[in-house]
Amino acid sequence: DRIAVVVTDRISAFDVVLPSAIPYKGQVLNQIASTFMSATSDIVPNWILSVPDPMITFGIKCEPFKVEMVIRGYLTGHAWREYQNGKRKLCGVELPEGMKENAKFPNPIITPSTKADIGHDIDISKEEIIAQGLVSSKDYSQIEEYTYNLFERGTKMASEKGLILVDTKYEFGKNEGKIYLIDEVHTPDSSRYFYKDGYEEKLNKNLPQKQLSKE
Repeated sequence: DRIAVVVTDRISAFDVVLPSAIPYKGQVLNQIASTFMSATSDIVPNWILSVPDPMITFGIKCEPFKVEMVIRGYLTGHAWREYQNGKRKLCGVELPEGMKENAKFPNPIITPSTKADIGHDIDISKEEIIAQGLVSSKDYSQIEEYTYNLFERGTKMASEKGLILVDTKYEFGKNEGKIYLIDEVHTPDSSRYFYKDGYEEKLNKNLPQKQLSKE
């Protein structure tokens, strides 16, 4: 009922493990995740029990829900590509007309994806998740609430550092019937950040945003 995770300096992006390691990447990832887990433990219990080394996290072993709770505050990345192709509904969520790339949504939207063991994750709606039995209706309502609250906290913390938390994903699991936040949160591996400075100017001029992300 316990698990030790040892991080490495290797990185995968879009289902491809890149050949070259990034010095200190694992340590930075592990310590950022630990910092944010600690800063959000009042919102939702998380799996971490201790970080005995910069490269190691020890915690509670959970049975993961087979979905990733992707939450977006801005129209960018995958959502923008779908929008460009004419889609106005993403994972069952209606998207406003007339939006520009990198524009802020009126309110953050949750666009879940399946957690594939092999191959690409696939967009899925709340209704499909419940209908397929991936997550019960009761549990989904709970992790949905956690997702909005975590994103709000992450947005506030990013803003204090001159950043905009654009989109991210959360993963949840269960141990002895209790829901825990698992994996890592608000890291450059799982999130996209814009710099606040220059955001509006670049948006108005349709210029690419300065960002921290895998893309």
